[in-house]
Amino acid sequence: MAQRNLTRPSEFLLLGFSEEPELQPLVFGLFLSMYLITVFGNLLIILAISSDSQLHTPMYFFLSNLSFVDICFTSTTIPKMLWNTYIQSQVITYEACIIQVYFLMLFAGLDDFLLTVMAYDRFAAICHPLYYTVIMNPKVCRILVLVSWAISVLHSLLQTLMVLRLSFCGELEVPHYFCELNQIVQLACSDSFPNDLVIYITAVLLAGGPLTGIFYSYAKIASSIHRISSAQGKYKAFSTCVSHLSVVSLFYCTSLGVYVSSAATHSSQSSATASMMYTVVTPMLNPFIYSLRNRDIKRALKAFFRIAAIKRTLVLR
Repeated sequence: MAQRNLTRPSEFLLLGFSEEPELQPLVFGLFLSMYLITVFGNLLIILAISSDSQLHTPMYFFLSNLSFVDICFTSTTIPKMLWNTYIQSQVITYEACIIQVYFLMLFAGLDDFLLTVMAYDRFAAICHPLYYTVIMNPKVCRILVLVSWAISVLHSLLQTLMVLRLSFCGELEVPHYFCELNQIVQLACSDSFPNDLVIYITAVLLAGGPLTGIFYSYAKIASSIHRISSAQGKYKAFSTCVSHLSVVSLFYCTSLGVYVSSAATHSSQSSATASMMYTVVTPMLNPFIYSLRNRDIKRALKAFFRIAAIKRTLVLR
């Protein structure tokens, strides 16, 4: 019996937010609305950048990549959660759970690296304006994105392979609406110390490293802005960083909140609420942060809608 219990399971149970039937329509409507806003908001950013030649610069190249990753990141969890809510089920198969872990790690890592690359871009633009086009030429930009993808793919593959070596037994209840890596590892009956070790080491390297790079970039940026004599010049330099700083703060604060919440409480509702902040709310707010505080994006969006309206008029005629 002991041998039979320590096996690869057929499914996990995602506890989600609430088991009360009367709350399910509210949860479904809320998440569907946030998912649609996230997808269409980030898609508009991508279309605005691609349709406006004036936005074909390194900063907007990285922003369009970030928007694409945010769409993928949210799409990894929300459609399954919506389907489970619709059919009133908490089940996710073992294979689907492993796939979800892989893509969550992949897109979370890409978010992290792209935010770091964007900080480096601002550092080059403000601290070395004369050499900016040389430092951030199109080839370098593509290489930075490709390296981000390569590291993220390898990292998520490593974490997924580490999960595959685990055996599970008993009630496999995950206190989230998706398969969160730490929670899956905690459910294992076999020795999970190697998994914990890999998680902590990669967290230090792949989260601490980029965060250090962001801090360093902004320390240099702050020093350069301080040396600018005119108040208008200081404001202009700082305004180019405000949107990125807002997104970085939102991403890291919500990510930290998830792990603090997971360590402090075993309530599935609290853990799921904390997870929602960085898997849904952050990708949803990113387009608003960049569009509301960015004249170039607002101008490109207006031009995009104007062209779309003209094309529609011509088709109707």
